Amino acid sequence: MNRQAQAAVLFLVGGALLHAGTTSLYLRYVKAGLQPLLLAAGAVLIVAAAATFWYELRRAWAARKPPGGGEAHDRHDEHADGHGHVHREPRISWLLVLPLFALILVAPPALGSYSAVRSGTALQQPLAYPALPSGDPVRLGLVDYAGRAAYGHGHSLGGRKVEITGFVALDHTGTPYLVRMALNCCAADAQPVKIGLTGKLPPVLQPDSWLDVTGTYTPKRTKDPVNGGIIPYLDVIQAKPVATPSDPYDESWNS
Repeated sequence: MNRQAQAAVLFLVGGALLHAGTTSLYLRYVKAGLQPLLLAAGAVLIVAAAATFWYELRRAWAARKPPGGGEAHDRHDEHADGHGHVHREPRISWLLVLPLFALILVAPPALGSYSAVRSGTALQQPLAYPALPSGDPVRLGLVDYAGRAAYGHGHSLGGRKVEITGFVALDHTGTPYLVRMALNCCAADAQPVKIGLTGKLPPVLQPDSWLDVTGTYTPKRTKDPVNGGIIPYLDVIQAKPVATPSDPYDESWNS
């Protein structure tokens, strides 16, 4: 592409980053802590696009008014062979901007049950078990409960009711799991953390539907059929559907 086209693409990329960073769209790609860097990157690209356009505009003005008079031949980003024939860039290269419009106009779904049942649980043993907050039931993150149940054997839960939110995944046997995709940096490295559900389950469970589940610790556990990791269970007392949260990923395991 010529310089003007490069500036336009830079501007579109920067605008797409700013659009994603100023809305919840960026949470589909990276963790929340990277928002300032995303906004800074978008601003830098837009400034670079403006600088490129201004440089080319000044160059075009200088080419039209050369010192000493006469006509100037502007060879601005044109490729000519030895016979003076100009070869322009292929127009198909503009298809490179289509992913940018897709980013702006179509928000991709977060990773869900399809990825969860094909990946082994990424549950890691916690370094410590902080005291539970007040309230009954107590609101816990899925990763927090899974760590306390799997490695702490529920001792830190004190027999209290817990409230957990996650999406539903069903394995090939129909076993229901409540899942959150945990990430270190971005969606590309997201891995599932799963807890099994037993007790008073809804009669129909749809994969990828989000549930707010109230229940108590149960010593029941199983091994993940994918990687053999521990999957603890929750004895469900009540489950109700909820909307997909604005941030569908769980970052608590590396906070």
